Amino acid sequence: MIALVGFVEREGNAIFNAAAICVNGRLLTTYRKICLPNYGVFDEKRYFHPGHQPLILKLADLRMGVSICEDIWVDGVIEYEAQRGADFILNISASPYHWKKGDEREFLLTSRAQNNRVYLAYVNTVGGQDELLFDGRSFIFDPTGQPLLRGEKFAEQFIIHDLAIDPTRLRNADRSQSVITVGGDKTEGAATKYFALREVPVALPAPIFPQQASAPNLAPHLDDEDEVFRALVLGTRDYVGKNRFAKVVLGLSGGIDSALTAVIAVAALGPENVIGVLMPSRFNISASTEDALALAQRLGMQTHTIPINAPVEAMENLLAPAFAGRERDITEENLQARIRGMILMALSNKFGWLVLTTSNKSEAAVGYATLYGDMAGGFGVLKDVPKTFVYRLANWLNQVHFKEKPPIPQRIIDRPPSAELRADQTDQDSLPPYDLLDQIIEAFVEENHGVEEMIAAGLPEATVRQVVKMIDRAEYKRRQAAPGIKITPRNFGKDRRMPITNRFQP
Repeated sequence: MIALVGFVEREGNAIFNAAAICVNGRLLTTYRKICLPNYGVFDEKRYFHPGHQPLILKLADLRMGVSICEDIWVDGVIEYEAQRGADFILNISASPYHWKKGDEREFLLTSRAQNNRVYLAYVNTVGGQDELLFDGRSFIFDPTGQPLLRGEKFAEQFIIHDLAIDPTRLRNADRSQSVITVGGDKTEGAATKYFALREVPVALPAPIFPQQASAPNLAPHLDDEDEVFRALVLGTRDYVGKNRFAKVVLGLSGGIDSALTAVIAVAALGPENVIGVLMPSRFNISASTEDALALAQRLGMQTHTIPINAPVEAMENLLAPAFAGRERDITEENLQARIRGMILMALSNKFGWLVLTTSNKSEAAVGYATLYGDMAGGFGVLKDVPKTFVYRLANWLNQVHFKEKPPIPQRIIDRPPSAELRADQTDQDSLPPYDLLDQIIEAFVEENHGVEEMIAAGLPEATVRQVVKMIDRAEYKRRQAAPGIKITPRNFGKDRRMPITNRFQP
């Protein structure tokens, strides 16, 4: 048996992102990753040295090229190994997820196999690590680019797939479409100068290829809502479990964000491990409490109701001398949110529960959240989910996924969203409509468009300028927010690193 195992290899003071090739219980050789990504969430050049030796394993007539993750995303390594006679390319990966990333990978891998006329096996890890989620979805492609195997998303699998390979026929294939690029130079001489090919024989009996290959095994593609829901469930389950928490607690406001967070938490951890806390004030309408309790009952969650009128009044009285002569404003509104945050953190301290925050990406973008209030907590399930997609998920859960027993009371979805920190308050008192707000956030944050570009594309100038200013101002809040699962192609944090101290004005 031949096993490829990812590990960190040390040589002197240098470390390498490497693959160990183990045969018959012994280390045969290693491969060092050549292409080190250094963009978005990746910082590999900060830690690792690059390798420069493509590796081909020789097993009788079969020649297997080895690669790691980024090696397959850029031109160079795969093409070089194919042109040196590799019949089969093996790639081990830890490729982080974002929405639609699976489609990007499949398109890329199809072209890699087809252009190089090789079989290609791609293995991706599964699980959550802080904000990053690894979604699996391993593949095998034939030399025409057709998928022979497509693994499940967000699920660990053990798969055996037989290939009827004819190395002689593959060796005669035209691989002229392969393009070798090294440092931007597409000349063969540059690749030969940079790379130092290693060919390592494997002392195992010659492989006996089956006369008949396994039938294609292709997991179906997921609907958008199904994909994101599974991502959020896995990311939540792994963050809670891997950090050794048994239970989570969250504030149940009767709003859509806390409702969706509760559904995801229950799906990830079971209802017995999710506690909801209702903290009504004098500004909460009765429908909020009714809907929060109805949600908890449908999910089978335990709840606590802790009214906050008394502590809010006590705090206002305490501050009254200092605030003398000042009108009531957002300060008093935020006192309510901060008292709620303090209650949740007290329960966390007492019982060891992890506090889940419930803000979404739209709110995080423009700072529509209270620092040390509803931002207080250990993990933000919806941190990178836009508000418009929150509604899509809620409707999908009720109408498709849990069609027989919809978990979210319809009134939660239908009511205008509100922080309920003052009488008759709605989010749209302070923010543009969410469909417009999310368009601007996507253009500015995820697509990196400037103000003039967005205006030229037809977005209203006054709103664009207002939202961009809010996004820039809110950086100090986002820096203090709990980690949350990366869902969009560009999240706040490692993907988009901006200084708080910044006087630049677009």
